[in-house]
Amino acid sequence: MYKKTSVKAALIALGTCLLAAPALAKISAEEAARLGGEELTPVGAERAGNADGSIPPWTGGLQELPAGYSPGDRLVDPFADDKPLYTITAANADEYAELLSPGQVALLKRYPDTFSMPVYQSRRSALLPDNEYQLIKEGATVTDMVEGGNGLKDFVSNVPFPIPQEALHVMWNHIVRYRTPMTLQRRYTQIPVTANGDFAPVLFEEEAIFANRVPGNEYPNRLFVFLQRILAPARLEGDVLLIHENIDQIVEPRAAWLYNAGQRRVRRAPNIAYDGPGTASDGLRTADDLDMFNGAPDRYDWELVGKREMIIPYNSFKLWDDNLRYRDIIQPGHMKPELLRYEKHRVWVIDSTLKDGARHIYARRTFYVDEDTWQIAVIDHYDGRGELWKVKEGHPILHYQAKIPWLAAESLHDLISGRYLVIGLDNEEKRYTYDFDFDTSFKNFTPQALRRAGRR
Repeated sequence: MYKKTSVKAALIALGTCLLAAPALAKISAEEAARLGGEELTPVGAERAGNADGSIPPWTGGLQELPAGYSPGDRLVDPFADDKPLYTITAANADEYAELLSPGQVALLKRYPDTFSMPVYQSRRSALLPDNEYQLIKEGATVTDMVEGGNGLKDFVSNVPFPIPQEALHVMWNHIVRYRTPMTLQRRYTQIPVTANGDFAPVLFEEEAIFANRVPGNEYPNRLFVFLQRILAPARLEGDVLLIHENIDQIVEPRAAWLYNAGQRRVRRAPNIAYDGPGTASDGLRTADDLDMFNGAPDRYDWELVGKREMIIPYNSFKLWDDNLRYRDIIQPGHMKPELLRYEKHRVWVIDSTLKDGARHIYARRTFYVDEDTWQIAVIDHYDGRGELWKVKEGHPILHYQAKIPWLAAESLHDLISGRYLVIGLDNEEKRYTYDFDFDTSFKNFTPQALRRAGRR
């Protein structure tokens, strides 16, 4: 059940500490000392399990590399022997409604004969490197939000608000969460799926530098620089997107450029933000849908609803099995249920409502954020009439060799049209496609370098 915490109630409870806007962000050294103690994990989650034991205590995460894994190999499933405890279907969805989002229930009802949710033993596998835990504790006492909550100041760690007091604290924890020690290269597909199950994968290769982690960083408002190259299909091959992602995008908006291989020209791309169309997604996602949610939060009013137990995707290693082809995973309406894994975990619930006068195709979004990783697990999207329109799920894994939680796949379902989008699968690449120590420099992330990037 929800622990209701409206913004008004939170302000009253916090009293005089909140006289200055925005609400309390940085915490005292005494509060920070709770992180990693008996009550809280190093990232601020509740260390204890729940009353009936269906959510276990956090005991440090997946510390041991699984049997059969060798460094450099594709990830193997550390929980391959687990069997579902039970399966949620359209027929019994009402029994589990308090553990599901309205969007998840709608997805079950939309596909009553084919979609189901196999629920497994809950395993709190998430962890980060030890040095990240120390940064979190240090940063919690100094990092604050700028006025209005649209940026951060004195940004130190990738969990700036481990003991959140308001909705935007939780959202910033997701937006800036830890994804690499500094640089990254990865390869994955984005697969738009028609209502009858037809699809044509788009293969991306991405490179990034997380600027805040670069020693002597000269760009204090820069979160990362990002290059996205399309490798297939042939009609899109060679197109490249460059983004300079800023923390406070009100003061310094996101800068984006596109290189069109057919025209051999670079142009500015101001619509790569908010509800601008997502690259090569057949109109199924917006620019700020990628990575569950990204970019500036300024177009919405945000409310911290509370915390609850919920059935969410977790430890989704089956989806990355290189014995599978995309056709084995993709079905009409949804991915093959037998390849999905759901578990019961605690989530923060955040409700966002479009501000008066602001523009976005989503009038409301409700976010469910995993307490152990600060990754968004589920999002319900509503249209301008207040009707449920889309549901998105993040299917997470742990890159255990690097101690980095991330997503094996994101699935975004249009409940009206029956189309959906899957982002992140790389099964047919037949190799491990993530490099968390990629050799690159800022000079490769300039508009002048875009043409070279398209020809590689």
